Amino acid sequence: MEIHERPTWDEYFSRIARDVALRSTCIRHQFGAVIVNEKHEIVATGYNGVVRGAPHCLEVGCVKDKNNIKSGTGHEVCPGVHAEQNALIQAGRNSLNCTLYLNAFPCKICARLIVNSGIKRVVVSGEYTDREGLQILRDAGVIISHIDLKKKQGTEEC
Repeated sequence: MEIHERPTWDEYFSRIARDVALRSTCIRHQFGAVIVNEKHEIVATGYNGVVRGAPHCLEVGCVKDKNNIKSGTGHEVCPGVHAEQNALIQAGRNSLNCTLYLNAFPCKICARLIVNSGIKRVVVSGEYTDREGLQILRDAGVIISHIDLKKKQGTEEC
């Protein structure tokens, strides 16, 4: 019988965030978020897409592409709700002292919401063009780690 290597908790939940992102209806980026409490229980998940009941960008196209708006900007033009925002809405006050797993850097808007929700740690397994959110998290004392799922290495500071 061959013994397999179990993933670390960070690898496990980062992979789940990557899978949650597959539900995204955004043409440009598929983002996923998983909020996990101190007992390693999933509190909430979220992926990016338009508001409930609106036609998906997969069906009608991307308004940012149509207006030549570059990635990481024009959040006010996009009808989408970010993965972090959807997960935080689901979690409510249950996000206090939790860890948030993301497959990309949070934007500055989501970073502010993460701080105010009481999330204590963010683990990122990907990148995004808007890096300003990382500084907002650092300034607020939120612990940020980066995990490379391809290399299967431990976490490191972003």
